[in-house]
Amino acid sequence: MKITYLDAYALNPGDLDWAPLETLGDVTFYDRTAPEELLARAAEADLLLVNKIRFSAETLAQLPRLRYIGVTATGYDIIDVKAARERGITVTNVKGYSTESVAQHTFALLLELAYRTSVHEASVRAGDWGRQPDFCYWKTPLVELAGKTLGLVGYGDIGRRVADIGRAFGMNILVNRRDTSEALPEGRQYADLATVFAESDVVSLHCPMTADNRGFVNRERLSTLKPTAYLINTSRGGLINEPDLAEALNAGRLAGAGLDVLTQEPPVSGSPLIGAKNCVLTPHIAWASREARQRLLLLAAENIKAFLEGRPKNVVN
Repeated sequence: MKITYLDAYALNPGDLDWAPLETLGDVTFYDRTAPEELLARAAEADLLLVNKIRFSAETLAQLPRLRYIGVTATGYDIIDVKAARERGITVTNVKGYSTESVAQHTFALLLELAYRTSVHEASVRAGDWGRQPDFCYWKTPLVELAGKTLGLVGYGDIGRRVADIGRAFGMNILVNRRDTSEALPEGRQYADLATVFAESDVVSLHCPMTADNRGFVNRERLSTLKPTAYLINTSRGGLINEPDLAEALNAGRLAGAGLDVLTQEPPVSGSPLIGAKNCVLTPHIAWASREARQRLLLLAAENIKAFLEGRPKNVVN
């Protein structure tokens, strides 16, 4: 059984063991695959593993041998799943592997905004502390999270974990989701989107991107936030209208934003949020702890094993 992984580097740049996959068949790993290399590399594969490489109906039609595509991520919008189904190609994804890591990174961004530890560390290295007449100093406002309101847009596994951590910090939680039938624990309550944005001190996005919510965090929505509020996004960059957010930050209408995702990744030169005032950016790493990547590798291998045994799981098409 020929298995080809077309963009393996992000999952395993060298610190993990490929053995869970290598026991399943003849595996070829490519760190990266350019569009012009895709068909030649995929042509002899029975099973493909991919992370960010797109497969259109046209591309799938040129791969008659292909039986399976395993997406090594939760989102699978890179695949034309309808075309894959019509061609008898099973498509699977991996869920739940990065819940703890993404929740942790959400608070890494929030705590950086609240205390700007990187700013103060750089100041100390520059010698500013040694020149102070007092035993301490601060270069930015320092914000305590206890008693603040954390608004969550989306309440899946990651949103729930973020709520848990928020409660541990003493925050009150507002939850926006479609299904409100589930009873929430103490300190959490449902709210409509307008209320979440108007009343929260921190708004954190944890929802998938759809045609309906693309760019929904726009100028109008941002105008309803408190000027002291923070916006956090570890979900999908396309949820935010980036020029509108940059404008709000640069005008001081928002205290700050912490973003792990952008609409285009890697960003193009001139991206409006790079260099925007009080905008903390990380390069889509919330999912990428070694522990999360290890789980992802094992779960991707389990998906293939189940498919080969005739009991496919985590099928999305």
